[in-house]
Amino acid sequence: MRTMIAIPCMDMLHADFFRSCVGLEVSGEVQWTTAQNSLIYDSRNKLAEIAIDGDFDRILWLDSDMIFDRYLFRRLSEHLDQGREMISGLYFSRKPPVHPVIYSRLRRDPIPTGGYAAAADSFDDYERDSLFEIAGCGFGAVMMTVDLIRQIRDRYGPPFSPTLGFGEDLAFCLRAAWLEKTIWCDSSIKLGHVGTTVYDETLWRQLQGITD
Repeated sequence: MRTMIAIPCMDMLHADFFRSCVGLEVSGEVQWTTAQNSLIYDSRNKLAEIAIDGDFDRILWLDSDMIFDRYLFRRLSEHLDQGREMISGLYFSRKPPVHPVIYSRLRRDPIPTGGYAAAADSFDDYERDSLFEIAGCGFGAVMMTVDLIRQIRDRYGPPFSPTLGFGEDLAFCLRAAWLEKTIWCDSSIKLGHVGTTVYDETLWRQLQGITD
């Protein structure tokens, strides 16, 4: 099994992210690849082409402000071993209001001046430590088959180019939905999001006043 770990970035990698990468346990043939660009969608499209041209089987997307444990690679890989094509771990936005970066619905709302605005419903009522379907997610920690990327590219062109008002991550999820693909989240795979503090599930529950 050949896996590419893809890290799009602008101008820096967080130290905590680097420490997580150093401790990550991987298996099979793994290649770490970065693409630096101020346009993240362009970085993702370039990394996607490298994965396709390099005949990789899987790609693990990691954002450079994520914190994760050493088992992340194995746990995401297990879901693909079971036949899933795309799986995300659970992380949270790093600026208030804090929400999980998984979405139950992607929609386009009409605006009074005419046209539509892209919107996504945060999956705030997700089930803890469970596996469930989602409509979309950020790409902080997502593993998918390269064949899924290839199918989307062959049908719709560059898979991460923004469309219909959605940014590169949800634009990809939207295209996957057009192909009737299922996107999954495993909320037992928990990540931290580096900002002014580390935003994670524990902090989110505190902000929501959830004590159980």
